[in-house]
Amino acid sequence: MKYLHSMIRVRDLDAALKFFCEGLGLKETRRRDYPEGRFTLVFLAADENPEAEVELTHNWGATEDYDSARNFGHLAFRVDDIYATCAHLQAMGVTINRPPRDGHMAFVRSPDLISIELLQKGAALAPAEPWRSMPNTGVW
Repeated sequence: MKYLHSMIRVRDLDAALKFFCEGLGLKETRRRDYPEGRFTLVFLAADENPEAEVELTHNWGATEDYDSARNFGHLAFRVDDIYATCAHLQAMGVTINRPPRDGHMAFVRSPDLISIELLQKGAALAPAEPWRSMPNTGVW
């Protein structure tokens, strides 16, 4: 058996792509529009392991309430520098819900409220400000 991908539904495909590609550095590997079904599938992957993908499903004109997305759980990504990644996301206007106070783990949420866990590659970084004293914000 081989793991292929996880799918999440997104309301605003452009906002989701900005978050996952510009924010997290994933790359679009393929895209397909299905006019007969009125949806688009976009597959994203990280350079380090392109075989494990995230599938974004955008249903055209959907009014479905995806609620808080807490029923999904989360996606997890290993990052080279958790502080730099969080600073980059924060500069893009992303709320750091659980700051990387320990230099190892943080949580943010995508525009569609999917929880994203960020884990420091290798050993935890030394605790540093502003992260060390930053409180949690919201839920993740």
